Amino acid sequence: MTADDDLLDRLERQLGWLLVTGVTASASCLSAGLVLLFLAPGSRWSDRLLQAGLVILMGTPMLRVIVSFVEYVRIREWFFVCTTLVVFAELAAGVLYAWHR
Repeated sequence: MTADDDLLDRLERQLGWLLVTGVTASASCLSAGLVLLFLAPGSRWSDRLLQAGLVILMGTPMLRVIVSFVEYVRIREWFFVCTTLVVFAELAAGVLYAWHR
Protein backbone atom coordinates (compact mmCIF):
# COMPACT_ATOMS: atom_id res chain seq x y z
CA MET A 1 0.00 0.00 0.00
CA THR A 2 1.44 3.39 -0.97
CA ALA A 3 1.21 6.73 0.81
CA ASP A 4 -1.42 7.87 -1.71
CA ASP A 5 -3.54 4.80 -0.93
CA ASP A 6 -3.31 5.60 2.78
CA LEU A 7 -4.42 9.18 2.16
CA LEU A 8 -7.35 8.07 0.02
CA ASP A 9 -8.36 5.46 2.62
CA ARG A 10 -8.29 8.19 5.26
CA LEU A 11 -10.47 10.41 3.06
CA GLU A 12 -12.96 7.59 2.53
CA ARG A 13 -13.16 6.97 6.28
CA GLN A 14 -13.68 10.68 6.96
CA LEU A 15 -16.42 10.94 4.35
CA GLY A 16 -18.09 7.78 5.62
CA TRP A 17 -18.08 9.14 9.17
CA LEU A 18 -19.44 12.46 7.93
CA LEU A 19 -22.31 10.84 6.03
CA VAL A 20 -23.24 8.52 8.91
CA THR A 21 -23.14 11.41 11.38
CA GLY A 22 -25.22 13.67 9.12
CA VAL A 23 -27.87 11.06 8.46
CA THR A 24 -28.01 10.07 12.14
CA ALA A 25 -28.36 13.69 13.30
CA SER A 26 -31.00 14.33 10.67
CA ALA A 27 -32.97 11.21 11.56
CA SER A 28 -32.80 12.10 15.26
CA CYS A 29 -34.14 15.60 14.66
CA LEU A 30 -36.85 14.38 12.32
CA SER A 31 -37.91 11.62 14.73
CA ALA A 32 -38.03 13.96 17.71
CA GLY A 33 -39.92 16.52 15.66
CA LEU A 34 -42.51 13.97 14.59
CA VAL A 35 -42.98 12.74 18.15
CA LEU A 36 -43.48 16.31 19.37
CA LEU A 37 -45.83 16.99 16.47
CA PHE A 38 -48.07 14.12 17.56
CA LEU A 39 -47.82 14.87 21.28
CA ALA A 40 -48.21 18.66 21.03
CA PRO A 41 -49.66 19.69 17.67
CA GLY A 42 -48.73 23.22 16.69
CA SER A 43 -45.61 23.26 18.88
CA ARG A 44 -42.85 25.55 17.66
CA TRP A 45 -40.27 23.02 18.83
CA SER A 46 -41.64 20.32 16.55
CA ASP A 47 -41.45 22.67 13.58
CA ARG A 48 -37.90 23.69 14.46
CA LEU A 49 -36.75 20.10 14.89
CA LEU A 50 -38.32 19.06 11.60
CA GLN A 51 -36.71 21.99 9.79
CA ALA A 52 -33.34 21.29 11.43
CA GLY A 53 -33.56 17.65 10.35
CA LEU A 54 -34.22 18.64 6.76
CA VAL A 55 -31.46 21.27 6.72
CA ILE A 56 -28.96 18.77 8.14
CA LEU A 57 -30.03 16.17 5.58
CA MET A 58 -29.64 18.63 2.69
CA GLY A 59 -26.41 20.13 4.05
CA THR A 60 -24.60 16.84 4.51
CA PRO A 61 -23.71 16.38 0.80
CA MET A 62 -22.48 19.98 0.61
CA LEU A 63 -20.28 19.44 3.65
CA ARG A 64 -18.99 16.26 2.03
CA VAL A 65 -17.92 18.26 -1.02
CA ILE A 66 -16.16 20.84 1.18
CA VAL A 67 -14.27 18.15 3.12
CA SER A 68 -13.31 16.45 -0.15
CA PHE A 69 -12.03 19.74 -1.56
CA VAL A 70 -9.86 20.43 1.51
CA GLU A 71 -8.41 16.93 1.50
CA TYR A 72 -7.72 16.95 -2.24
CA VAL A 73 -5.86 20.26 -1.89
CA ARG A 74 -3.91 18.80 1.02
CA ILE A 75 -2.82 15.74 -0.99
CA ARG A 76 -2.33 17.82 -4.16
CA GLU A 77 -4.77 15.96 -6.40
CA TRP A 78 -5.43 18.92 -8.70
CA PHE A 79 -7.80 17.16 -11.08
CA PHE A 80 -10.07 16.26 -8.16
CA VAL A 81 -9.71 19.75 -6.70
CA CYS A 82 -11.07 21.21 -9.94
CA THR A 83 -13.80 18.60 -10.21
CA THR A 84 -14.86 19.19 -6.61
CA LEU A 85 -14.99 22.95 -7.23
CA VAL A 86 -17.32 22.38 -10.18
CA VAL A 87 -19.60 20.19 -8.04
CA PHE A 88 -19.56 22.78 -5.24
CA ALA A 89 -20.43 25.57 -7.70
CA GLU A 90 -23.37 23.54 -9.01
CA LEU A 91 -24.63 22.85 -5.48
CA ALA A 92 -24.21 26.50 -4.49
CA ALA A 93 -26.04 27.67 -7.61
CA GLY A 94 -28.92 25.33 -6.81
CA VAL A 95 -29.11 26.58 -3.23
CA LEU A 96 -28.99 30.23 -4.32
CA TYR A 97 -31.63 29.65 -6.96
CA ALA A 98 -33.94 27.96 -4.44
CA TRP A 99 -33.25 30.64 -1.83
CA HIS A 100 -34.21 33.53 -4.13
CA ARG A 101 -37.20 31.85 -5.65
